[in-house]
Amino acid sequence: MTDATPFRLSVPRPLFDAADPGAAQLGDLPEWNLDDLYPGMDSDALTADLDRLAADCASFAADYEGRIAKLDAAGLLQCIRRYEAISETAGRIMSYAGLLHAQDTTDPVRGKFLSDMQGKVNEATTALVFFSLEMNRVPDQTLEAHLAANADLARYKPVLDRLRKMKPHQLSDELEHFLHDQGVVGASAWVRLFDETMAGLRFAVDGEEKPLEATLDLLSDHDRATREKGARALVEVFGKNVPLFARITNTLAKEKEIEDRWRKLPTPQASRHLANDVEPEVVQALRDAVVAAYPRLSHRYYRLKAKWLGLDKLQVWDRNAPLPIEEPRVFDWDAARDTVMTAYSGFDPRMAEIAQPFFEKGWIDAAAKPGKSPGAFAHPTVVSAHPYILLNYLGKPRDVMTLAHELGHGVHQVLAADQGELLSSTPLTLAETASVFGEMLTFQKMLAEAPSKNARKAMLASKVEDMINTVVRQISFYEFETRVHAGRRDGELTPDQIDAHWMEVSRASLGDAFEFMDGYEHFWSYVPHFIHSPFYVYAYAFGDGLVNALYAVYAENGTDFQDKYFEMLKAGGSKHHKELLAPFGLDASDPAFWDKGLSMIEGFIDELEAMED
Repeated sequence: MTDATPFRLSVPRPLFDAADPGAAQLGDLPEWNLDDLYPGMDSDALTADLDRLAADCASFAADYEGRIAKLDAAGLLQCIRRYEAISETAGRIMSYAGLLHAQDTTDPVRGKFLSDMQGKVNEATTALVFFSLEMNRVPDQTLEAHLAANADLARYKPVLDRLRKMKPHQLSDELEHFLHDQGVVGASAWVRLFDETMAGLRFAVDGEEKPLEATLDLLSDHDRATREKGARALVEVFGKNVPLFARITNTLAKEKEIEDRWRKLPTPQASRHLANDVEPEVVQALRDAVVAAYPRLSHRYYRLKAKWLGLDKLQVWDRNAPLPIEEPRVFDWDAARDTVMTAYSGFDPRMAEIAQPFFEKGWIDAAAKPGKSPGAFAHPTVVSAHPYILLNYLGKPRDVMTLAHELGHGVHQVLAADQGELLSSTPLTLAETASVFGEMLTFQKMLAEAPSKNARKAMLASKVEDMINTVVRQISFYEFETRVHAGRRDGELTPDQIDAHWMEVSRASLGDAFEFMDGYEHFWSYVPHFIHSPFYVYAYAFGDGLVNALYAVYAENGTDFQDKYFEMLKAGGSKHHKELLAPFGLDASDPAFWDKGLSMIEGFIDELEAMED
C-alpha cells in the first residue's frame, strides 16, 4: 500500500556543515512548509485521516473481500477508485511522517512519530491485502471483457497489468497477510537503524568532530592534504562500524532471499525489474554495454585526470578532486535558482512555470543541518498535494546541477499527477528522465557561458565525472549488489567477503589509474541505496543513457520535441517505456540504444583530450 521509505533518492552528493562560516555566503536557504500535508504531528486533520483510513479500509474489506471476481465492469471500476482513494490517504500520512523524519533523523520525537505512523497505516491497510490477491484470480477473459466494456476502467489497465505480473509469485492469503503485518519490524526497522546510525556518526579531522556530510565534502576540496585527511577519517569510522553494517546488509539480503524463494522469483533482481516494468534482458543489455565501455570511459578519463593533477596514480581521495585550473566558485541560492530557471525557460517556458512554485511556496528544504537526511531527493507525496525537494546545498557548481536534477523530478511529478494516485507513479527506469534532462539543460547553458577555455575544460571534466558517477559507478554498484545477494544465498557473508566484492568492482570500473588506500574496502557501507532499495541503482544509468539519447534527438531536430517531451512526462506510469520512447524514434530494448547514450560521454572525453594539444 505504502512504501516504508517513500522517497525517490538521487545519487548522494558530498555535503557541508551548516555551521561552517561559508554557509553564510549562500543567502537565505528555503525550508519546507509541510502544512499542505498536515499542520502538525498532533493536528486534528491528521487524527481525522488516521480514523478515516481505518474506517475506509474496514468498509472496503466488508464490501469487496471474496467478491471481486463477481463484480461487473462498473463495480470493478468503483472498487478500484475506492482503493485509489485509500492509497492517497495512506500516502499523505506516510509522506508527512517521512519528510519530517528526513529533516532530522536523529530527533527521537520524529523517529517515534514515523514508527507510530508506519504501525498505524500498516495495521489499517492489512484489511486490503486481499485486493491484489483476488484481482489476480479474476480470469483473463473476464478482465479483458470488463476493460473492453468500460473506457474509464480501461484507464487502469497499466496498473492491473503490473499487478498481474506478480500473479505467478503470489503466496497464500494467510502468508501475504503475515508478510504485510511483519513489515514494520522487518526491512523498515533495519533501514531505520541504518539511517539513524549514519546520521549519528562523527569523524575526527584536525581535532574537530564532523558529521558524515561534512567529511564527504572534504573529498572534493582543492587541497590534496585536506582530501586525504577526510578519506582517512572516513576509513577509521567505517572500519569500526563495518560489523554493524555487514549485519544489516546480511539480514536484509537474507530476508529478501527468503521472500524471493517463497515467491519463486528467479533472481534477486527480478522483483526490482517487475516493479520497474522493465524486461531483464533490457537491463542486462544496459549492464553489458556499460561494462564493455569501462576502458574507453572511466579508465581513459581517470588517466587524463591523473595527468592533470601531476600524479602517476590517483588515490581514492583524488576521484572527485577539482582540477588545478578550476577556480573555486560559490553560487548563492539566488544565483543557483536563476541559473536553473533560465535553462528551463530556454528549453520551454512551461517548464519554468511548473518549477516556479517550488521556490515560492516552501516546497524545497535546502540547508544542510545536523541530523538531516544526506544527499538529495524529490518526493511526489500524493496527487492532491505536490512534491517536496530535499537538498543539502553547498553552493558549488555541482550543487546547482543537483538543484536542476531534483527540480526535474519535481516537474515530472507535477505533470504526472493528473494521472491519479495509481497511475502517476513512474517506474524508476523512467523516473530519472526529467531529472537528468534538467541537469543536461543547465549544464549546456553554463557551458555556453564559460568565460575561458580553462573554464570550459573544468566544466566538461566536472560533467564527465558526474556522468561516470551516474553510469559507470552505478552499474558497478549494481554489480556489487548482484555479487552480494548471490553470495548471501550460499550463507552469511563476513565483512571481509563483502569488502572483497567491493574492491573487485571498484578496480574493474575505475581502472588502472588508481591506487586504493587500506580501508577503502569498507566504503560500500555508507551507500544508502543498497539498504533502502535493492538494485535501485541501475535506474540512474538507465536514465542517463535514455536522456543522452533524447538530448541527441532534441539537438538534431527540436522543432516538435518539447510537446512530445511534455506528453511523455504527463504519462507518468500509464505507458510502457517502449511506447513512451517510440515518438522519438528510440527503443531501449535495442542493444545499440545504450551505445548512443555512452557515445555522448565518450564525445566529451574526446573534447577534453583534444584540449591537451
